[in-house]
Amino acid sequence: MSEQHIHIIAFDIPFPANYGGVIDVFYKAKDLAEHGVKVHLHCFEYGRSRAPELETLFYSVNYYKRDISKKHLFKRYPYIIETRQSSELVDKLLEDDYPILMEGLHTSILLLEKKLKSRIRLVRIHNVEHEYYLSLSRAETDLFKKYYFFTEAGKLKKFERVLSKADHLLTISQKDYKYFSRKFKNVSYLPAFHPHKKVESIAGRGDYVLYHGNLSVPENEDAVHFLLTEVFNDLDIPVIIAGLNPSRPLQYLIEKLPTARLIANPDDNELIDLIKKAQVNISISGQATGMKLKLLNSLYNGRFCLVNDKVLSGSNLDSYCVVANDALSIKKQIRLLMKREFTLEMKAEREVALLKMYNNGDNVARLLELIN
Repeated sequence: MSEQHIHIIAFDIPFPANYGGVIDVFYKAKDLAEHGVKVHLHCFEYGRSRAPELETLFYSVNYYKRDISKKHLFKRYPYIIETRQSSELVDKLLEDDYPILMEGLHTSILLLEKKLKSRIRLVRIHNVEHEYYLSLSRAETDLFKKYYFFTEAGKLKKFERVLSKADHLLTISQKDYKYFSRKFKNVSYLPAFHPHKKVESIAGRGDYVLYHGNLSVPENEDAVHFLLTEVFNDLDIPVIIAGLNPSRPLQYLIEKLPTARLIANPDDNELIDLIKKAQVNISISGQATGMKLKLLNSLYNGRFCLVNDKVLSGSNLDSYCVVANDALSIKKQIRLLMKREFTLEMKAEREVALLKMYNNGDNVARLLELIN
């Protein structure tokens, strides 16, 4: 059998794989490589350092500077797409005839490149991007940012038509599958790729609630603000907030609440330890968009998972979480869950379900089937 090669166009440098989008990119590429596929990884650079670790995993790794200058705000295409155009990337792709997997609408401008028309071209759908930007616009108070998110949403909705040129669209959630399959042909649901091999949850009880996430993301900062001011404001239960790059106002808010503690920028092992020892891992979102990969992290490693319905967003994980959608309901569920024992039976049931739905090996096989 001849060697199989694939180009993967990443919207960012996917290592370390420590936030939602790049987790799927990295582990998809890694699992393909582990199945003998020669992965040619292409990364846009804009803030993250080049990662030598990628060179040891993949057949080739190429970097392209993302031009993030403000001039692109006034151009025809969405900013997240305009700033990821590269003639150098196109030239590199023209050196062979291997299939091309574009990560997100962000990198899909390659579908307009006539010289690549004869190639097998797939797009990994991470989100309904215009819906995401519209929700950011509604939540934003800064007028300039509000206007930017609103206009970007309009451009993204219009640009979405380009996806008709792809051979396959691979959605990360069932919700996104329903949306895109109404508009395009050749749409497949391919669940999120992730680092977990088995459920590591510990039976018994913990004594704190954990919220974790990238704290520099406005959506997550809003979630922490809501939890501390409306949920834990009068709960005598310890809560730990853990995550990347918390702002100074967020740090101050956490410091003010006696029952709250901040753990900023934990490494992977520290975060997993926090998730395992928590009694409740809580995750809430104001946006029913994409697939919240931190939910998988909590389910594979933690005890009880308390979420609002927007976090579930087509993940098929409803049965393994406790759902509450307002401050009073969340308080009530926290009080109840702090008294419950997490059992080995619960762990076993969860493991069967997760290994069936989110099995990287099965999903790689499905991806290769589509490419071939």
